[in-house]
Amino acid sequence: MRPYRSRLHRVLRLRSVTDGLARLALRPDERERIAQQLGREPTLVEWYAFDAQWSEHCSYKSSRRHLAKLPTSGPGVILGPGEDSGVLRLGRRQGEEYAIVIAHESHNHPSQVVPFEGAATGIGGIVRDVLCMGAEVIALADPLRFGRAGDPNSHACSVARGAVDGISAYGNAIGVPNLAGDVYFHEGFDENCLVNVVALGLVKEPEIVHSFVPKGAAGWAIVLVGKATDASGFGGASFSSGTLDVADDDSNKGAVQVPDPFLASVLMRASYRVFAMLRERGLVVGYKDLGAGGIMGCSAELCSSGGFGARIELDAVNAALPGLAPEVLAVGETQERLCWALPQEIVADVLRIYNDEFSLPQIARNACAVVIGEVTAEPRYVLYHRGEIVMDVDIDLLTGSIRDDLPVQPCVARPSVDPAIADRRLAAVQSQADLAASLLAHRDVASREPLYRRYDRVVRGATVIPRGVADAGVLAPIPGSPLGVALAVAGNPRYGALDAQRAAELAVVEAVRRVVAVGARPIGLTDCLNFGNPRQPEQYAQFLAAIDGLSAGARALELAFVSGNVSFYNESALGRAVPASAIVACVGACDDLSTLRLPNVGDSGDRLVLVGAHAGALGGSVAAALLGIDEGLPEVDLGAECALHAQVQGIGSCARVVGDGGALATIAQMLFGADERLGVRFTPGLALRTLLAESNGFVVVQPSAEPPAGIVLGTVTGDAVMQFPDESVVAVADLKALWSASLEDIYP
Repeated sequence: MRPYRSRLHRVLRLRSVTDGLARLALRPDERERIAQQLGREPTLVEWYAFDAQWSEHCSYKSSRRHLAKLPTSGPGVILGPGEDSGVLRLGRRQGEEYAIVIAHESHNHPSQVVPFEGAATGIGGIVRDVLCMGAEVIALADPLRFGRAGDPNSHACSVARGAVDGISAYGNAIGVPNLAGDVYFHEGFDENCLVNVVALGLVKEPEIVHSFVPKGAAGWAIVLVGKATDASGFGGASFSSGTLDVADDDSNKGAVQVPDPFLASVLMRASYRVFAMLRERGLVVGYKDLGAGGIMGCSAELCSSGGFGARIELDAVNAALPGLAPEVLAVGETQERLCWALPQEIVADVLRIYNDEFSLPQIARNACAVVIGEVTAEPRYVLYHRGEIVMDVDIDLLTGSIRDDLPVQPCVARPSVDPAIADRRLAAVQSQADLAASLLAHRDVASREPLYRRYDRVVRGATVIPRGVADAGVLAPIPGSPLGVALAVAGNPRYGALDAQRAAELAVVEAVRRVVAVGARPIGLTDCLNFGNPRQPEQYAQFLAAIDGLSAGARALELAFVSGNVSFYNESALGRAVPASAIVACVGACDDLSTLRLPNVGDSGDRLVLVGAHAGALGGSVAAALLGIDEGLPEVDLGAECALHAQVQGIGSCARVVGDGGALATIAQMLFGADERLGVRFTPGLALRTLLAESNGFVVVQPSAEPPAGIVLGTVTGDAVMQFPDESVVAVADLKALWSASLEDIYP
């Protein structure tokens, strides 16, 4: 190793650390701790490295110990949280065990500041998280939360359109189907949108690649692959770990990366070729996505997770421009890059695959695969630039030693509300048909087709149930196999604004129900926890309450969280935080695709039956928003939920989850996808609450000859109208027109 002490003072003279500190997000106490641990003043490169690695985004310093409450293991779990993605057992095919790789992330701040690029790079990052586990990327999902969209010329609409276009542009270019997602509009997201992203991959269980350097790897090469490093995304980890201020929009834009999906597509195909070579030779290596913290963050985590150190030559990095500062080369978050830790004997072959066989240098300027350093037995992280050491720190200090013990207080309980007030509001409804029209035109109920029409939902030819057709999307990922994989997401911000814990619990329940509804078997969960400032006790309390809700829901359903993300500081400069938003994704396995439950409303004479806990609370519902009703959230009997799933699987020809808009909206949407001659007559005298409550289980189609499995909501008719309990009537076609057109002004 080159001498350190003799050269460090020269580095410090060349660059003023003081000038750079103004851009750092490190708190004064953290700066003091770093200097104390090092026994000296850090170099500017070291300051930026710690600024990234000790950010909330990288370190989870305010959340990690609380996340331990979540269940993360179980019979179907191959790999829980801790690497770039989680892994779940899918099933066996011709004697081989197949697995689903899943990752779940957020790209909220970048998408608010530069919507197209922010959302596109969110897709790019989540795809690489799945790819680097040795998996073939097979599907995407995008839970989205936007501000009020009443004015198509508003900033909120501009953010929504830009984010959707960015997701579409990237996902379509890399040829991965968008299988699931949702979108909500709420004033709480006016200044902070949420762009959450999910990706699925397929891998055989013995062929999983890990995000750490394996045993015996001292002396291995560290190989950087992909786009030439530039200044885009410099400071991105810290930017994503602080409060947004519109006054800083111009300066914040520099922290947002620039996507290149066409280069990403080539990187994916080249990596698949490298995976095949590794399998042929029986080699175990390390592979990791370059995300937050850039080269420094990725290589440090890759090596420290295996108990090693790293030595990196920044001069070897393929740069987009000459003269980039060492801190930019080290910490900049340029997109479309990955990092391998490889035994020396295969380095030449890997470089040849990327640079010659897949011609990276011809795809993008200065793109390539290049050796930038080596794994060291000594657990230190050392960076060289122009022959000088610009960083030399204990690697564990850099990657794993920061924790914040923040004050904890319980969430303030909402005062109870007299349900009689809501009953009077319901009784005052003059026409249930008119209410249905308003309900179906509401932004949170209306058709999402104007959004997802931009996404390729069937590319690769493996989509069995496309997005928008049923409660979950379904793929047949293995050619010639009956095995299928289902994916659904859930998380209602209207619920989160009322009760963070119950909202998180309901997010688990609804995501799982959506998978059950299509006939799949839930096998695992992911989460993305989007909250405000953790250093504000009331906002931190919401986060902790949400973890309790997630844990309760998952344990009751005997499922584990295998991947996830925490996104803090989703608030305005004035301290207005987003509604508590615990967003959950559920993966389901289908052992035989022929048993899937395809959505339909049955035939004339069939019954529509409500199956499940018949909670009538309207708190957080769309109907409550329309009618000015203030109630608490519905309760769910978690202990009975698994039995409910088994019951639903055993009855009826179709099951749909009761969600936004209640059973009324669920039945209407079932009709919209059916024969145009069909309608429904609701049961006379049926309580309006029963039709409007949003957590009531499932609507199941049953033949009239069968004994009803629950509350009979109505009967399918052949007259193409919806006749309500109050005898008001509306044509199905008229409701469908309202439902279909409501988002057209946002996504024309």
